[in-house]
Amino acid sequence: MAVSPSQDGDPQEGGGRFWRAELSASLVCLLAALVAWSLGKRPAALGAYGIAYLAGGAFAAAESAVRLRRGILDVHFLMLAVAAGAAGLGEWGEGAALLFLFSFSSGLEQFALERTQREIRALLHAAPKTATVLDGTEREVPVDELEPGMRLLVRPGELFPVDGQMLEGETSADESNLTGEAAPVAKRVGDPVYSGTLNQWGAVEVRVERRAQESALQKVVRLIQTAQRMKAPSQRFTDRFGTGYTWVILGLAGGMFLLWWLGFGHAPFRATPGEPSAFYHAMTLLVVASPCALVLSIPSAVLAAIASGARRGVLFRGGAAVEKLGEVSVVAMDKTGTLTTGELRVEEVRSDPPGSEAEVLRLACALEQKSTHPLARAVTRHGLETGVETAPAERVESVTGSGMRAEVGGREVLLGRRHWVLEGAGRAVGFPETLDGVTEVWLRSGALLGRIVLRDAIRPEAAALVNRFRELGLRTLVLTGDRPAAAAHLKQALGLDDVRGELNPEQKLAVVRELGSVGERVAMVGDGVNDAPSIAAAHVGVAMGARGSDAALEQADLVLMQDRLENFLLAYELSGAARRVIRQNLGVSLGVIGVLMIFALCERLPLTLGVLGHEGSTIIVVLNSLRLLWIGRRA
Repeated sequence: MAVSPSQDGDPQEGGGRFWRAELSASLVCLLAALVAWSLGKRPAALGAYGIAYLAGGAFAAAESAVRLRRGILDVHFLMLAVAAGAAGLGEWGEGAALLFLFSFSSGLEQFALERTQREIRALLHAAPKTATVLDGTEREVPVDELEPGMRLLVRPGELFPVDGQMLEGETSADESNLTGEAAPVAKRVGDPVYSGTLNQWGAVEVRVERRAQESALQKVVRLIQTAQRMKAPSQRFTDRFGTGYTWVILGLAGGMFLLWWLGFGHAPFRATPGEPSAFYHAMTLLVVASPCALVLSIPSAVLAAIASGARRGVLFRGGAAVEKLGEVSVVAMDKTGTLTTGELRVEEVRSDPPGSEAEVLRLACALEQKSTHPLARAVTRHGLETGVETAPAERVESVTGSGMRAEVGGREVLLGRRHWVLEGAGRAVGFPETLDGVTEVWLRSGALLGRIVLRDAIRPEAAALVNRFRELGLRTLVLTGDRPAAAAHLKQALGLDDVRGELNPEQKLAVVRELGSVGERVAMVGDGVNDAPSIAAAHVGVAMGARGSDAALEQADLVLMQDRLENFLLAYELSGAARRVIRQNLGVSLGVIGVLMIFALCERLPLTLGVLGHEGSTIIVVLNSLRLLWIGRRA
């Protein structure tokens, strides 16, 4: 094979780049062998067999030479030794058949690897190399030189060069290369845009939020590259079949050669017609005992599952995540960004006295425009969308746990929690009561009182997803910092199995550890820094979105890049399918090796049938793993 994961520990070696050349060489080998067979005993037949051997063995010889220089014997060496042995016995046809099937299955393996990497490689070239900077004039600047705060012009049909925020204009973005979602995403003033995504129709101005090296796209690429090199737990099983196994098989074949020759009286090398030699039987044993299918059974399935998920916006961070997700019994979730949209939106602005709602919003935006808190972003976004003109805030003071105090146009303004803002107001406020599940920001400036109501809306598909989890036998648990009343409202609205409110990060971590201690396999889904400890402690950590916090992404085993919880179901389906494929592959490969070795030891297996059985099982394993590529496509 062109790749030997059990030997080198890196299933990417060779990279799937030469599958066309190797498949072409295997076809040349087949055609030359057929020509030689048709020539019978003529001298020209040996020339045709020589071409078949060169074409069929060239790639295996190159791989074997690389490994031999590092002191490694593997299946490439075994196959070449058997082919040379067959030629030495005058069985040129059987040696050519072995090399054809070996090179053909190796080409198929590389084709499978190429399919798993095609979409991933495209990400590396997605981002543009230059950007148009606006600083009084328009000038082209290398993307690597962009700094946060710079103002960029992005024209229709261009890619957004870095992560940023919309300042002027309106458009839609094709984010399919980042999230796997084909539908365009509307972009208005205040919305985020991401490196490597396509600006579809509007000329827009964007403020740089992150350097190119810190963009969501680069995070995704780094996560994928790491995932490709992380092994599944069961892959350690096939890792045992390395150089040590090769020496054992060589020793077994040598011992059986002596036994068949000296113990059973077979001719050592050349036999009379109808009586194969001891060397012939030893070569057959070498072929059927070679673990080609076995060493491919797990990495081929894992790589196919990773690629299938990546194309649909589901990133497994290595083979361990692919296998472990299927073992989960409890899905624990942070509320924000999972069952809810994660983007607070201003739902209502009220003032007392009535009629001053615009002034309330103007003053609130003045204080919030320099803050990065989610509440502040939501208020300033609403101000931009409604066209509010703000004055600069002066003498800004943050009051821990309560809010902010500042001066705007010479007027003192308080913005924050109800009890703090209304303290000393000297009058009752006639606003109606707010419902559970919303957030309030209160404002006071002289006689003016205001309330801004924000809501993190429940995702429309959340209830159906919770029902689907239950159908799959998964318990649902929400861990949130919200008030108990809001947590109870969420449990009732979605039919969750359990909701625990007013939890800080340490308490969330304690819940996950408690569940693990009683035998539950927990998948923790979150997107913020506060979720990172519990994500790290879970059996499978899941981060919502490539746009999530670095802390959550670094700790996660699985990243749902579209910020859509329903992709967890796709990941769960892929994990289950991959586990089934791995079991099937192991059953086929071990079963074929066992059966063929029994027949070979009993001298009941011709070399040709041994070759067909050995290489046939390898082809079956590779094709079976490739089925995983189509699971994501159907989803």
